[in-house]
Amino acid sequence: NEKDKTKGEEVHEEIQRIRMTLRSKEVKPLEAACSEIVVRAKNQGFETKGPVRIPTKILRITTRKSPCGEGTNTWDRYEMRIHKRVIDIHCPSSVVKEITNFRIDPGVDVNLIVWKQ
Repeated sequence: NEKDKTKGEEVHEEIQRIRMTLRSKEVKPLEAACSEIVVRAKNQGFETKGPVRIPTKILRITTRKSPCGEGTNTWDRYEMRIHKRVIDIHCPSSVVKEITNFRIDPGVDVNLIVWKQ
């Protein structure tokens, strides 16, 4: 009887949509983390959507090369690109730890949002 109750709770826990937002300055580690997450989720039989590529945010800073302000006006242009991927997984929140239980590059930032449906 108790086993039936726990099975019912697992079915109740099942209906959750988890959105994972991954951000990074480099593309390769970001894509590697995305593909690993999708493969692990699909191996466990969960429905996944993504990775959806969000447009790259480019942060630009333009500065004068000369520290004193004299001389010809020469400029340095620096930019940092932030790449972003979104993955939606339909699974219980307890399984997310198993899916993400691998070494993700330190440069990749992972953010989780959980929706109850």
